[in-house]
Amino acid sequence: MLATGQTLGYACLFYSFAALILSMEADLGWDKRLFALGPMVAIGVSALLAPLMGRLVDDGRGQALLVGGAVLGGAALMGLAQVRAPLPYLVLWAVIGAAQSACLYEAAFAYLVRRYGVEARARIIRVTLVAGLASTLAFPAGAALAEAFGWRVAVMVAAAVMLCITAPLHWFACQSIRAETALEVEVAGSKGFVAEALRRPVFWGLAGLFGLVGLNHWILISFLVPLLVAMGVSHGWAVLAASLVGPAQTLGRFVLMQVEARVGTGRVLAITIAMMLAASGALAAVGAAPVLIFGFAALQGGAMGIMTILRPALVAESLGRAHFGAISGMLSISSLGASAIAPLVAAALFEGAGPMGMIAASFAMACAAMLLSRWLVAQSP
Repeated sequence: MLATGQTLGYACLFYSFAALILSMEADLGWDKRLFALGPMVAIGVSALLAPLMGRLVDDGRGQALLVGGAVLGGAALMGLAQVRAPLPYLVLWAVIGAAQSACLYEAAFAYLVRRYGVEARARIIRVTLVAGLASTLAFPAGAALAEAFGWRVAVMVAAAVMLCITAPLHWFACQSIRAETALEVEVAGSKGFVAEALRRPVFWGLAGLFGLVGLNHWILISFLVPLLVAMGVSHGWAVLAASLVGPAQTLGRFVLMQVEARVGTGRVLAITIAMMLAASGALAAVGAAPVLIFGFAALQGGAMGIMTILRPALVAESLGRAHFGAISGMLSISSLGASAIAPLVAAALFEGAGPMGMIAASFAMACAAMLLSRWLVAQSP
């Protein structure tokens, strides 16, 4: 149930913008950078609230966050469907950001760790295997609803899903988890522990790595459909390619499950970033060979799917398992912050440097991430 709730939450609160941007632009006529500012504000708010949400989960309030965040997100989407001016558009995206911080991966993973301790990893993997299909649901459903009824109806449908399906799923999931785990894992005060982590260079190395990977991915994904259309790919094929990123994430996670016992974390990390580099190369060649849109979707999606699972593993191996909610929340500031500015950066690159400039920037970020990952591996005990 939690996995299904996360899938619907990401489809409605995270991928809806990318799925509906062309319809929204045609209706409202605003500048691309203004549209991009909405998700940027949302993810920025989510990043700022992440440490607080992690501490609240550590304090035993995870169920309230997961359910309340879904309700808040549904209410904000209802408002977004009525928006006609820039200011309320941005305010509503800020509310969506608060909902994202309360009910998506960071809070869900911290809740699982709080309830299951060291046994949480298998459950986290199961959640990500299902939730990786969120983009597969959001892109075709959003495009179909927008084409048939307009983007406002599509957003209202997303609001109804959050209120009537996601929130109840989160409630029932948490009740089931509480019944299965008689006691929560005890967590002592985290302030001193977090301060100690902040003094370690490896913390900042991880923050930089997660930020670069997030920026690389979301620059491409947030504007993938317009990017592919500008490179000569039809809108239908562009939507199809975007919708395949989700299944590729799931496939990447499944493959990692099969080999993780035989391949070390450092090696998996290097392979993952190499996949991101290859994905940018495939995207650059789409003009000459349009079929490479599927190679891009497979490589980029697979890499990000693996990174979702690698992230908690890297944190645990580098900084320990204690106070996962608080430490993970602090580290998520960099990844979510990068994701927040990605749509705005993508819009500026798209208009200023064109599709190839955007792709070149993403390739450079992956190169920097590869260098930083090698340093982190060298610091491992």
